[in-house]
Amino acid sequence: MNGSALTPSGGDASGPSEGDKPATGPGALARRVMRACDRAVLATALRPDTAGGEAGWPYPSLVMVALDHDATPLILISTLADHTKNVLADARVGLLFDGTVGLDEPLTGPRVSVLGRAVRSDEPRHRARYLARHPSATMFAGFADFAIYRVAVESAHLVAGFGRIHWIKPDDLLFTSSASHSLANVEGDIVAHMNQDHADAVRLYAQALLGLAGSDWRMIGLDPEGCDLRRGGVVARVNFERIARDAESARAELVRLVHKARRQLEDGAEAAAAPPE
Repeated sequence: MNGSALTPSGGDASGPSEGDKPATGPGALARRVMRACDRAVLATALRPDTAGGEAGWPYPSLVMVALDHDATPLILISTLADHTKNVLADARVGLLFDGTVGLDEPLTGPRVSVLGRAVRSDEPRHRARYLARHPSATMFAGFADFAIYRVAVESAHLVAGFGRIHWIKPDDLLFTSSASHSLANVEGDIVAHMNQDHADAVRLYAQALLGLAGSDWRMIGLDPEGCDLRRGGVVARVNFERIARDAESARAELVRLVHKARRQLEDGAEAAAAPPE
């Protein structure tokens, strides 16, 4: 993206065509829940030589997560940890993504259970994407006992509230499009450009679109379906209204979000200034 990436050029900056609107089915909803989470509960099977329990019993633990562009979960784990030792003995794992935080009635909110196999990944892009989401992990990610594992999804289970329950196949959960590959190649440049040259736009996304406080928000990731923001220990998700298939369509979506944020601020100011009825 060049220095004028968020400056409207006079043409239509609304993004790709109508056919590029994001999907709305259970798989898409599950991805939205997963992409908004920075942590999950990891379930592994206790290995035979575990001192604290019988082999095969489920062992839950907390892990910090990131997602690849196609929504494949990424975790950073150490061979010193019991869950990693379990994975090395039996790669089958479960991940619970909780989208109910802050709800008065949590059971009315969405959550996603992902079943798959944890496989070590030495792909530099996976490492970079994880550390961008969790910068504090940089302090120990280089230790010899730590490695990135990707969870190869075999199925998922979405509970989106009472009576809204779906088993989801991998092809429906994952964003399997060429967009996830082409955009991944330029993600780092776009994110760096936004933080360096358009920090005001990133702040607008957080404040006007998401209603979040604070001015020092940074963009930490971008994929075909949206972008991720961080301020201190808080992460936030901004979803696109059109699929971003390359750098240009990502630019169009980012411009559209700026326009939308400014309109919302203007509407709010007008409402505040209006005399009471």
